[in-house]
Amino acid sequence: MNVVDLLLKLLSFESITPDDAGSLQYIETYLDGFEATYVNKEGVKNLFLTKKFSEGPHLCFAGHVDVVPAGDGWETDPFVPVIKNGNIYARGTQDMKSGVAAFVQVLKEIETFQGRLSILLTSDEEGEATYGTVIMLEYLKEIALLPDYCIVAEPTCETTFGDAIKIGRRGSINGYLTVNGRQGHAAYPEKAVNPVHQIAPLLEKIAGVNLDSGDDDFAPSQMVITDIRGGMEVTNVTPSSLRIMFNVRNSTKTTQEEIKIHIETLFKDLDYSLELTQGSYPFVTTRDSKIVKQLSKSIETVTGLETKLSTAGGTSDARFMGAFGIDVVEFGVINDTIHAPNERTSIEEVEKLYTVFKETVTHFNA
Repeated sequence: MNVVDLLLKLLSFESITPDDAGSLQYIETYLDGFEATYVNKEGVKNLFLTKKFSEGPHLCFAGHVDVVPAGDGWETDPFVPVIKNGNIYARGTQDMKSGVAAFVQVLKEIETFQGRLSILLTSDEEGEATYGTVIMLEYLKEIALLPDYCIVAEPTCETTFGDAIKIGRRGSINGYLTVNGRQGHAAYPEKAVNPVHQIAPLLEKIAGVNLDSGDDDFAPSQMVITDIRGGMEVTNVTPSSLRIMFNVRNSTKTTQEEIKIHIETLFKDLDYSLELTQGSYPFVTTRDSKIVKQLSKSIETVTGLETKLSTAGGTSDARFMGAFGIDVVEFGVINDTIHAPNERTSIEEVEKLYTVFKETVTHFNA
C-alpha cells in the first residue's frame, strides 16, 4: 500500500467529530510494530502509537481523524473518495486525513531512527477538543513520555505546496462588556442615562484598536467588535443597558489582564461590567529550533521553496503541545477547500507531503 491508497482508505471512514468510525483501530493495526495506548473519555478516542529505536530525541507526528459534517452542495458522496483530474475529492482530504496518511505511511516504512518516533491522534479536534489531544498529553506527562518535538500535519500551505509552516498560533480571548444606564422616554433624554450615547465617543478607542505593536512572529493583537445590542427595538424608549461582544486574537505580548486594564481606563466613569474568557493561548516555537530548521530544509529539498514561517490563522491542537513545552510546528497541504463542499487535495501534494515527512525523519539527527 502507498500513501495515496492509505488516504483513500482513511477517507472512506465517516468519522464526523467526535466519532472515529473505526479509523483509529485501522491505523493501530496498520502500524503493528508500534506500541498502542488509548486514552478515551466522554466518547472521544485518543490513540498514541510509539516505537523506541535507540537513545535520542522523541519526535511525534500529531493530527486528528475527525472531520466536520459534509453539508450540502457536494457533487459526489463526501465519504466515497473520487479521483478526478489528479485531485481526490472527499470530506477530510485537506483537513486533515492527507496529513495523517502521509505520516502514518512514513512510520510504516521507517526502519531506523536515532531516538523515539510516535503518533498522537484524536477523534475530537473539530469539536470542543476538551477530551482530545490535551487528555493524551496529560497522560504522557504522567508517564514521562512527552515528545521533545512534534509536527502537526494540519493543512498550512496557502497557494503553493511548501509555501508556509506554522511555528505558532495566536490565542483567542472573548470579551463581554455590559454598560448600564437608565431607561427612559426618547422625548426626555435628560431624564434617562443612555448607554449608547455614553459609549459613542469611546467606541473608536476599542473597535479595531491594536493592543500591542506585534513582533517578528505575530501581527498586533487587535480588539475586534463582533456584536453590539441594547434596547427593545422601538424608537421611543432608550435602553437600560448595552452589551458589546468582542474577540482578541492575542499574541504573546497581550494578556487578559492587559485587556482588562485597557477597558478600565476607558470606562472608569461608567457603570459597566466585563467578563473575559480565553479558549486558547498563544505560543511560538523559536525559529532556530531543530524541528523548524529540519522541516524547512526538507521542504526546500523536495519543492525548491524557501518556506515562510507563519503564525497566522485560527487555532489547532498545536496550542496544547506548546502549553506542554513541546517544540511544535504545523505543516500540511494547501488549505483552500477545508470545511467546504467538494473538499479536495491533489495526489501530487499528498505524495510530496509524504516525501517531506520521510526526508525529515531520515535526516532528523544527521
